[in-house]
Amino acid sequence: MKIDGTRTHDRATELILAYYAAFNRGDWDGMLALLDDEVVHDLNQGPRETGREAFAAFLQRMARSYREQLHDIVVMVSPDGARAAAEYIVHGEYLADDTGLPPAHGQKYMLPGGAFFEVRDGRIHRVTNYYNLEDWVAQVR
Repeated sequence: MKIDGTRTHDRATELILAYYAAFNRGDWDGMLALLDDEVVHDLNQGPRETGREAFAAFLQRMARSYREQLHDIVVMVSPDGARAAAEYIVHGEYLADDTGLPPAHGQKYMLPGGAFFEVRDGRIHRVTNYYNLEDWVAQVR
């Protein structure tokens, strides 16, 4: 690993950990503050959304249907701090029906997930999320 003297690797690691800490607190404003104005959000098996406002709308949709906590978070960052990846275990509860998915009645679920990030100028510019939707559907059916 190359040490560049600017500690960009450490700052990117702290940024991603702060993002997930805000998520676990349900602090949507805290999460949004860490994002670039033109953040690119690749939803798992869904469309690409762009902009902080679109991300805020996504968080509101998720908060209506799901209560989740991420555990065992591991963050890996490129030496230059420009790219990061995270792996975690989602512990959740399905609260309200979500479009195109099975009916909700408080089902609990647990599954691994991950995300890829692009970091620019100290903010998250891209978030690409992955989890096994078939596993999730099997758990809530």
